Amino acid sequence: MAIVRRFLGLAAAMVVAAALGACSPTGSAGAGGTAGGGAAVATSVVDLPRSYRFAPEAISVAAGTTVTWNNNDNFTHSVQFLDGDLPTEPLLMQPGESATFTFATPGTYSYLCHLHPQDMRGTVTVTP
Repeated sequence: MAIVRRFLGLAAAMVVAAALGACSPTGSAGAGGTAGGGAAVATSVVDLPRSYRFAPEAISVAAGTTVTWNNNDNFTHSVQFLDGDLPTEPLLMQPGESATFTFATPGTYSYLCHLHPQDMRGTVTVTP
């Protein structure tokens, strides 16, 4: 009986941990929003972990900053800009590769992985 209680306790703890993880800032936010409604993260590096997402989804950089996307997934991904005068041709990344882009003009720029647009969306907010 003690083994059953211990198992049920561990199972309940795993369910709670999974539920809390789904609410974390690294969870998926869907159509380009920030996960959990949080603010953009001040960083110039975006990771593509093994989960079909950009981490963090929303970043903030100063004008003139070069942003780097690192594909740490097992699949090819891309960064394709959706806004303004930015290039529309996707920046393709094979597994283990990186892509960079320098943001010169302040504004908020949306992007997605054109190979997985339903899952992978992000934004870059460029400040003066």
